[in-house]
Formats: sequence, C-alpha cells, structure tokens
Amino acid sequence: MARYPGEETERRYPEPVLRDVVSQVFAACGMTGADAVTLAESLVHADRRGIHSHGVLRVPDYVKKMTEDGVDPRGRPRIVSDSGAALVIDGDNAMGQIAGTLAVDAVIDRARTVNVAFAAVRGSNHSGALDWYTMRIAMQGMIGVAGSNALPTMAPWGGVDKIVGLNPISIAVPGGGRGPIVLDVALGATAHGKIRVYAQKEQPIPEGWAFDAAGAPTTDAAAALEGLIQPIGGHKGIGLAVMVGLLASVLSGAGYGTESGNMLDGATPGADGQFYLAINVSAFRDIADFAEHVDRIARQYRDSRRADGVERLYLPGDLEAEFAERNRREGIPLNDEAVALIVEAGTRLGVDTNTLLQSAR
Repeated sequence: MARYPGEETERRYPEPVLRDVVSQVFAACGMTGADAVTLAESLVHADRRGIHSHGVLRVPDYVKKMTEDGVDPRGRPRIVSDSGAALVIDGDNAMGQIAGTLAVDAVIDRARTVNVAFAAVRGSNHSGALDWYTMRIAMQGMIGVAGSNALPTMAPWGGVDKIVGLNPISIAVPGGGRGPIVLDVALGATAHGKIRVYAQKEQPIPEGWAFDAAGAPTTDAAAALEGLIQPIGGHKGIGLAVMVGLLASVLSGAGYGTESGNMLDGATPGADGQFYLAINVSAFRDIADFAEHVDRIARQYRDSRRADGVERLYLPGDLEAEFAERNRREGIPLNDEAVALIVEAGTRLGVDTNTLLQSAR
C-alpha cells in the first residue's frame, strides 16, 4: 500500500539512522544539538506517517534557509505576552518547529489550569507537518488544533494572482484503543511539496490538483510548480484558507499572504505565523468516557456501508497510522533523489552520511 507511485520499489532506511544523520546536518548549520534533533524528528515523523512532502525531502530547503536565506539556526523563541489563556510567542526567526514546540508545551501546560489555551506565534518560519503538534496535544488528553500561514500558491476564487496560501489546519481528538482521530490538511487540492515529489519522479500529478501559469488545468508536475494550486471545494476552500491565515497571522502580527514572501523569491525570514490551541477534555467530561464515545463514533464510521469496489472506510489519520506502524517496523521509504540531496547537503557541511547510505534495505 503506497502513498506515492513507485514507493514499493524505493529503498527503506531505519528511522534512528535517518533521524541521527539529518540532525547532524542541521547541527552543522549552527543549531544546538537539542534543536537539531527536534527539527529532524519533525521531518522523520512526517515520513513515518507517509507524508513525504513534509519529510526529509525538506532537508536541502531547510539547510538553505539557515545557511543562506537568513533564518537564524540559533534563534530562541520566547513568550512575549501572557494573558491567561492567551499567549503570544515570538519565534526569534528560528525554524518554525522550534517556535512550535515552545508554543505546544505552553498551551498544554496552561490548559491544565485554565482548560483552554491559545498561542499565537509570530517571527516564525516553515513549521512542517502540523499533526506533529496536534498529536502531542492529543496525547495529553486534550483536543489539539493548529494552523499556519503559507506562501501564496492559490488565487482568489475566479482570480489568477497568487495571493492566498494553502494555510493548513490540523485537528487531533483523543480516542481510546486506536488512538486519536487526526486531520491534517492544506486547503488546496494538494501540497506544493507533494507536487515536488511527483516532479522528482518525472510522473504526472492527478487531475484536479493544479493549474498552469495561464490558469488552465494541468497534470504536468513541472507546469504545476510554475502555476497555481487548485483549492479544495472551490470558493469554500479559498474561504477557509483566508480564515486560517487570519488566525495564524493577524492575532500575533505575523505576515499574511504576500507579506510573508512568494514562491519566486522565497519566504521572508521570520515573517511566518502559526497558532496552537489546546482544549482540556477533562474540563468538560470524564476523559475515559470521552475516549469511549469517540471510539464508538469511530466504529460506526468505519463499519458503515461501503460503495461498490470500496474495501475500507478511513477516518482522518487512519491511513497515516497504518503507514507509521509499517514504517517503524520496515524503515522509511525514500526515493534515490531525496537521499542524494541529503547526502549532498551533508557533504557540503562536513557531515559523514555514509551510515545513512549503508543502512538502506
């Protein structure tokens, strides 16, 4: 069962080895050891769950951000406003995962006492897969919600100018025996990084994912990278993207839309914003009863009638959980180009990547 074409023919890499090598690459950029491990784990988490668009494919981009594009590898995020349930965090131009980790820890801690906590983050950068944060919140018996702005890759409904980001949102709800129900979606038909995966493999993207630069539908991955991503649900998807972007940016004073950069010139360092919300379930009802209720709803969903030819019904996060279980056991599948780019970045920074190459299965 593969998320991307050709995944079954790709070599697999043990998760600990991949995490160690990637963290060494980030440390060589000037990050502290702890921050480098945090950043590496966020990418391995995405690959573990089959979300390769937000996995170690990002290593060369992140290295470039920290060594050439002005992101501070030693930035120290901090809480700059504390008003009970409302927190504002300045990311100090660090990678978004470093600011996001501080924000998640803060809302979990605050929600234990005030039951609902919201952190608005400014001064941040790309923060990776959002389910990495919401799942951490859910594991504490809380509902986690996270959202981020993104570089503009979509146009207003009926327009052609790139001024709206995919602005992803994630929600994780604690469950019982089978773990949380986890939604993590960008509000375009696909993520920019997923198109890059297809472009690396020189394979066409599915119909309905993108327009070319002239606004015509395309399945050519290279043309899609130059063009526009289609929104989910037409005008509804654009509307949701606008609202998530407002929550992620305007409360904290972060950049919105083109204020954070563009796909041609790149992101403006430290202009990104995110938000993180924790809702303490025990403030509303017994957590065990809540989890059992969630599981009951999940069983009804999965056991409901299927259309002809459909083998299974998946709740949000089910497929990713299956990938995670398999990839922990068998290793992370990576295409050769993604590995070559990690090796290239490591070699340039003086990091020995032989252990990664030798670990391939």
